[in-house]
Amino acid sequence: MQWITDLLRAHPELAIYFTLGIGFLIGKIHIKGFSLGIVTSVLLVGVVVGQLNIPMTGALKQTAFLLFLFAIGYKVGPQFFAGLKKEGLPQVLFAVVMCVFILLSTWVIALVMGYNAGEAAGLLSGSQTISAVIGVADDTIRGLSIADAEKQKMLDIIPVAYAVTYIFGTAGSAWILSKLGPRMLGGMEKVKAACRELENRMGKDETEKPGIIDAKREVEFRSYRIENSWFRKGRKVEELEYLFKEQGKRLFVERIRKAGNIIDNVRGSEKLYQGDEVVLSGRYEYTIGEEKWIGKEVDDNALLSFPVMMVKSTIAGKSRRRSFKANGKKVAELRAQPFMHGVSIQRIKRMGVDIPVLPGTVLNTGDTLELVGKKIDAMQAAKEIGYPDPATNETDIVYLSIGILIGAIVGTLTLHIKGIPLSLSSSGGALIAGLVFGWWRAHHPTMGAIPEAALWVFNNMGLNIFIAIVGISAGPGFIEGFKEAGLSLFVAGILATALPLVFGIFVASRWFRFHPAIALGCCAGARTTTAAIGAIQETLGSETPALGYTVTYAVGNTLLILWGVFITLMVV
Repeated sequence: MQWITDLLRAHPELAIYFTLGIGFLIGKIHIKGFSLGIVTSVLLVGVVVGQLNIPMTGALKQTAFLLFLFAIGYKVGPQFFAGLKKEGLPQVLFAVVMCVFILLSTWVIALVMGYNAGEAAGLLSGSQTISAVIGVADDTIRGLSIADAEKQKMLDIIPVAYAVTYIFGTAGSAWILSKLGPRMLGGMEKVKAACRELENRMGKDETEKPGIIDAKREVEFRSYRIENSWFRKGRKVEELEYLFKEQGKRLFVERIRKAGNIIDNVRGSEKLYQGDEVVLSGRYEYTIGEEKWIGKEVDDNALLSFPVMMVKSTIAGKSRRRSFKANGKKVAELRAQPFMHGVSIQRIKRMGVDIPVLPGTVLNTGDTLELVGKKIDAMQAAKEIGYPDPATNETDIVYLSIGILIGAIVGTLTLHIKGIPLSLSSSGGALIAGLVFGWWRAHHPTMGAIPEAALWVFNNMGLNIFIAIVGISAGPGFIEGFKEAGLSLFVAGILATALPLVFGIFVASRWFRFHPAIALGCCAGARTTTAAIGAIQETLGSETPALGYTVTYAVGNTLLILWGVFITLMVV
């Protein structure tokens, strides 16, 4: 044991990786649907490792945190600025109102409980499940003109308050929004009916089977032997596809077998007769049951064995070289374009969240579409829509580094009012820079590439390296702080979690008059709680709440992180 202790003290970097490995392992464990989560697990493992009094460097901690914040801003930047347009303003305004209420209610609770700046920041961070507040508050406290001993006391209590309040912040938020929320909006069945009505308004076929049709379904390729007498005198491929269109179905003839010969490059003028076999492609809900009209479905390996490509395309901003601009258009308008012939939209992701693939769904800059079709068709469509993603597997390190540098420098600029230093801090500056650079990238995709996989690493490793160091550094004083403030912090955390959510549901439905599904999605987004949006969608059996999640998430994620500065200065 002494050998391990000496090793970790001599090589603190090993302690960090040990903490990350064990923390991620514990964070993935689910018991009856409950999990501590990655960040909390890493923090608690760091606290245990920190009992060995391992020295940590502040430079590494801050480097990792700046990388995380820039990556967060980069990811949500396109949606953040898209929300400022006319159609997104109500959701932006709601997110601002809710975030201000979160700040004020947490501040009032902290004052009533007599908390210091560290406790208040930890309360905000844990109850709202916004881990980045820990780092922003850390920066702000270190810049205060107070005694070092008092600073250290505040810094040590932040992870304690976060750990105590995080559990209800996560589980409580999911329960309130998925169970209590629908009851506040008129009852579970009424909200479910409203979701179905919204889906139908956006173009979902009322004959679709509940629970089967969702954005995760795959595109189907199925083969049929033509038996219907409608084909007796011969029908052109374009006639059949037009008939499907008239029926509200988007299906394409991909291949034909005639007299034993397979036709791969099918033209619209090609005629189909009884006895021919065809391969139809389309989304799952459109290909189901076609044998009832065309003929018997056949399992023909040779006919169905041909290369199909799934390609991701990120919607770009304005571009002179494109005749069709997908930003702001509905899915139905995109599908009507000639370059989409033979290509189906398998999934739409907005900031990593699946949104419904319905004709009435409006597309935004930065959305990623998964397209399925023959290689040449899918690639052509991907280029017409935006840019195939990733256009490169390499991260533009120059773009990344300059963005963080500029943001951090701007953030360190300080304004003194009555002796109190006011600044965004280098952390807040990096976040704002990420927003701007992410937005710029969406409109100029030839520069500043950061592939999705790299963003995942920056987000997860950046934040959790920071959290691991915080836990290890706070380890020696964590247990004592937990004993002193544990129970009262837990109660305060319940209030700080529940009050804003109940307020948000009321305001979203009564003041903003959002659709019930959109109202719940907006509340989850403004609170940046991914667990809650998943619980809402599962409870309602609909993905429509995601339409209220993304804009509010972008705004909430930005403001709540910056509130780490505000709550610290408000309590001092």
